[in-house]
Amino acid sequence: RYVVLTTKHHEGFTNWGSPVSWNWNSVDTGPHRDLVGELGQALRESNLRYGLYHSLLEWFNPLYLADKESGFKTQNFVLKKTMPELYDLVLKYKPDLIWSDGDWEAPESYWNSTSFLAWLYNDSPVKDTVVVNDRWCNNCSCHHGGYYNCADKYKPGTLLAHKWEMCSSIDKLSWGYRSNMNVAELMDEASIIEELVQTVSFGGNYLLNVGPTKEGVIVPIFQERLLALGRWLDTNGEAIYETKPWRVQMENSTDTVWYTSKGPVVYAIFLIWPQDNVLELSSPDPSLATQVTMLGFAGTLKWQRAPDKGLLVTLPSMLPSPLPPQPGWTVKLEGVA
Repeated sequence: RYVVLTTKHHEGFTNWGSPVSWNWNSVDTGPHRDLVGELGQALRESNLRYGLYHSLLEWFNPLYLADKESGFKTQNFVLKKTMPELYDLVLKYKPDLIWSDGDWEAPESYWNSTSFLAWLYNDSPVKDTVVVNDRWCNNCSCHHGGYYNCADKYKPGTLLAHKWEMCSSIDKLSWGYRSNMNVAELMDEASIIEELVQTVSFGGNYLLNVGPTKEGVIVPIFQERLLALGRWLDTNGEAIYETKPWRVQMENSTDTVWYTSKGPVVYAIFLIWPQDNVLELSSPDPSLATQVTMLGFAGTLKWQRAPDKGLLVTLPSMLPSPLPPQPGWTVKLEGVA
């Protein structure tokens, strides 16, 4: 449960009063507010972890462009702009997570990433709690980092040995806000939930992006998508939060049933309701002690051994409803191997 704010994207405008971004920050101009500080306070009051996104590079900064022109033999931009900002963010806001980006053009020897990370993990005020991603220099992604991003919208399709995160965006065409977007270009509730479930089954975290307007408003269509996901998690969050991958990630026959686990409990999340109300699960091995329940539904469900292997679960009858059904349900399995 964490939120990541873009403190500075590649254009260089900072959402706090950065001392090395005079007059090009949210305190000196625009809203005249410390957005990084205000959001951090609100999140901590809600018991959420606070992550700060920060771009190492700046597309238009003359110092960066001159360093790039030199083949990154000079470091004026790093020493005068990007590193002072990173140290300032950590000392001022004590983030739980640092989401670095803009790393790909230059090597570590240019960015001074290792010296910053050594300070972060050994001497900084968050040294015992902070987590970082893997975008700290070219050729770093998917190799080094507290957790891996690897690439935007990364889907490994298999279980990774290292913790990873899938960052996705509700707007399929942009990470920022577009006033000319249309509904067909946005992820719907079902595809968001499908992405979330697949990611968690493979041991990943899911970071879902929305771009606010220049007034700082999250537009209603994004609110609607986030609130729908929240409602789904109200019922099914037990199968998502604090879970680990199970020995099988999905049913062999289909990519519409995905597994997670928590201790001895196994969760089967199915994205399509079976027409005959019988859910076929071939991967779990049931025993006499097996008990099956459904998240959000009172009472136990009847089940029987499948003829070959696994079990057949009789789902509660779905009453005809004018509302479209929710995308995804969870069966909780206890006493299975």
